[in-house]
Amino acid sequence: MSISFSSSEIFEMAERIERDAADFYRKASQMFDNPYIQDLLVKFSRWEKRHEETFSQMRRQLSSQENKPDDFEPETDLSLYLETMQSLDVFKNKARELTGNERMRDVLKKAIEMEKDSIVFYLALKPFVKAQTARAKIQKIIDEEMKHIGMLTVSLKEHI
Repeated sequence: MSISFSSSEIFEMAERIERDAADFYRKASQMFDNPYIQDLLVKFSRWEKRHEETFSQMRRQLSSQENKPDDFEPETDLSLYLETMQSLDVFKNKARELTGNERMRDVLKKAIEMEKDSIVFYLALKPFVKAQTARAKIQKIIDEEMKHIGMLTVSLKEHI
């Protein structure tokens, strides 16, 4: 059984992940009175929105050749992983789980987990993207997500 993905569909998955991440951080920022934490979470929300815009721009710039669906064998390729990640709604589910009663460290731990999941998704996505410039942009986003993990980890240590 093969699974088909076009580059456009893959970028749409990435856009949704980033959009949901921005919503998560925005919602989380409204839960706390601490201005430092609010600013940090709002900054993350803005960064994720920029990532969404980057993926959207990459999708719009695809040539018809680059956007042709590729068939992948799940046993040998990462396509099954991509399909699974798409169905999980990694950030959206976490945003829905926020009740407003979480402590800061709980939100930060969730955010770190989600950032790691998005990095794994983007690492899996890169081999499916044909254009070298697009792969370089994805790597830049991966690098930024890794910085997010570092910043979240520092904040977590400060709030334990």
